[in-house]
Amino acid sequence: MKENHHEHYRKEYQLKVLQEHGLPDNPYNLFHTWLQEAIDSQITEPLAMNLATVSKYNRPSSRIVLLRNWSEDGFVFFTHYRSRKGLDLEANTMAALTFFWPPLERQIRIEGRTEKIASEDSDTYFSNRPLGSQISASISDQSQPIPDRQYLEDLYEKKKSELGPNMPSRPPWWGGYIVYPDSIEFWQGRLFRLHDRIQYLRSNKKWTRKRLAP
Repeated sequence: MKENHHEHYRKEYQLKVLQEHGLPDNPYNLFHTWLQEAIDSQITEPLAMNLATVSKYNRPSSRIVLLRNWSEDGFVFFTHYRSRKGLDLEANTMAALTFFWPPLERQIRIEGRTEKIASEDSDTYFSNRPLGSQISASISDQSQPIPDRQYLEDLYEKKKSELGPNMPSRPPWWGGYIVYPDSIEFWQGRLFRLHDRIQYLRSNKKWTRKRLAP
């Protein structure tokens, strides 16, 4: 097998620093600052995050989802409950999230337990989605095999026709999850790969922080 080597490609990280001095005791304050800087920098999809889950067979999988709400309670995303990630979370509630913003040379890693959010909150979010997205959620049996693209488009048009002027209600198999973090790590790229890594850990409702080797 032919190997492809990319040792010639090197990027040195030297935009910013992350020092313990002045850091907030609560990681959510730092998360808010970093997320706002990512948004203000006009980074493409600043709310995109990698969600990693593990199935009941201990098989890991990951995909990109969008952060749709967050607070000091946790981080919220929406999906099909019977999708692969939904089935994974049913078997193993632990999950990991990763934000990566290359223009700022920053990464945030979040780990913790998940659970479904309240039905009323999922209803509210669903009702505010564009009509096309509502229809898609109603007709897509996410992660299941389908015969071809036309099958999906036919389902969409059929559902749209059936609705007429009405708006669809949220299907029971679609809604939100919240990740309750017990670990949040902030990574800032630094020169010579001596990156800054500050990890916040939660225990007994209190956060502590420490520096990790890069």
